[in-house]
Amino acid sequence: MQTEEDFIQRCLNNDSQAQEELYRRFAPKMFGICLRFTKNKMEAEDVLQEGFIKIFTYLKDYRSEGSLEGWIRRTMINTAINFYKKRSKQFGDVQIEHAEISKLDDETILDKLSADELLDVIQTLPDGYRMVFNLSIIEGYTHKEIGDMLNISENTSKSQLSRARSVLQGKLKKIIS
Repeated sequence: MQTEEDFIQRCLNNDSQAQEELYRRFAPKMFGICLRFTKNKMEAEDVLQEGFIKIFTYLKDYRSEGSLEGWIRRTMINTAINFYKKRSKQFGDVQIEHAEISKLDDETILDKLSADELLDVIQTLPDGYRMVFNLSIIEGYTHKEIGDMLNISENTSKSQLSRARSVLQGKLKKIIS
């Protein structure tokens, strides 16, 4: 049986079968991550492609200190963050300043929404809100870590998460009504 180190070495030796296997093994899960960080499927595909280019370029730097999947996941998240930063510089970051706060019954939402519908709603969030929401709620980063990654203050991260939740609650309330 092949060890992970042997598998990585095959990829580093430009073994196309090993590289294809790496892609097939991780692309579906990483595409899901990309979808959460982008506004649509086309952007997610761009981030996925750019992420795998980085993975193959920097695989030599992987030190086997954690799981390969964790390293690939982190690379994909960083690629999505860089995509967001590049995009926000190009188009400016539009933010919703006054979000209505409402409370919803989580069980009702889960009963009425599919995962795809929830993803669609998350993708409609303004870029900053979506990035902070994904990094905090889904990926589990602290507001300090998010601030460092996105070059924003810890308080801005907290504020954007609060607003993201409020906007999501409003949109979900409309959907399930």
